[in-house]
Amino acid sequence: MPAGPVGREGGVSGLGRPNTPLSSATHGSYQRKALMALSAALEVGPSHAYLFRGPRGAGKRELARAFAAEILAGAAEDAEDARRRALLDPSPHPDLVWLAPKGAQHMVEEVRERVIRAAAYRPYEGGKRVFVVEAAEAMRDESQNALLKTLEEPPAFVHLILLSSEPEALLETIASRCQPIDFAPLPAEAIEAMLREDAPDAEADELAAAARLSAGDVGLARLLLTDQGRALREQAVAREWGAMLKNAEAAGEEAESATREALEEEKEAGMKRSARDIGDAAKRAGRRRRTELLELGLRLAAAWFRDLAAVACGAADVAYNRDRLDRLRGAADGLDASAARRAAELVADTRRRLDLNVSEELALEALSFRLAAVLS
Repeated sequence: MPAGPVGREGGVSGLGRPNTPLSSATHGSYQRKALMALSAALEVGPSHAYLFRGPRGAGKRELARAFAAEILAGAAEDAEDARRRALLDPSPHPDLVWLAPKGAQHMVEEVRERVIRAAAYRPYEGGKRVFVVEAAEAMRDESQNALLKTLEEPPAFVHLILLSSEPEALLETIASRCQPIDFAPLPAEAIEAMLREDAPDAEADELAAAARLSAGDVGLARLLLTDQGRALREQAVAREWGAMLKNAEAAGEEAESATREALEEEKEAGMKRSARDIGDAAKRAGRRRRTELLELGLRLAAAWFRDLAAVACGAADVAYNRDRLDRLRGAADGLDASAARRAAELVADTRRRLDLNVSEELALEALSFRLAAVLS
């Protein structure tokens, strides 16, 4: 059975051409840099490990499946059949292992069994095995440390692809051993088109606003169209920091509880865990979720002040909050555009410093005083 990289006469050398799974991927036209890097990798022989990093919804999952299919096809006797089965979702190909978290985090034992230990076994067919880990940042440190040896000394037939929208949450030792493939945020027009398919009856202006406020993150755009997202937008516009903090704390408590429950289940299944380890991990998950929502709320507030400055300058056409133009015009009436820009800077600075503040409540209280002074 053929193994190893396929040359120019092989089944994977034409990925730069049209009508191949990789080049015809839905997001391919928006991710030309990633597409070129993956096509080049298949030409010379793929590396043992990749880190696909970029916003949610940018096409990482789709291109990872197409890339994995080409790796498997290139080492198979029947390339077309191997490619066809690998592209199915879920895939029946025995040499494609796809791991996605079932909850807030990957289960440690599942990572060990389905990736780390499974990587030691030779391919069932063909000459390659591909392991894809979605939301790699959801692996706990224990899983990442266990995966490190596989990344350092992988069998020649193994290729690992980690997908992450939060690569900073990965251990440096993991990220440094993977070849990075960067995915750019999708343009607002592309996200708006996706949202229109999801919610054909939604107001066009709200879809446009969600797409622009998402900064290229489809998952965030979809969140903004939910009741929770709409409430968060209103809190950001009205500067209701107390309500924003209360909702973030509730979400953090929910994440902490879910993480604690998952870890307790692992302990009951035989994993060695101390009560302290479980408590610490649960608290980290809760704080992370709380901070995520606070950061999002502050991003939305900064975008509102940015739009106020634009409207005050007569440039309402570039506003992100397309569904609230009348409200923006009313708030911008008589407002100095430079004051609105300064307010946006203050909000952005508070968001950047959230991790450094002992108390989010004090940080938001200080922001209120600063904004009052700037906008008075």
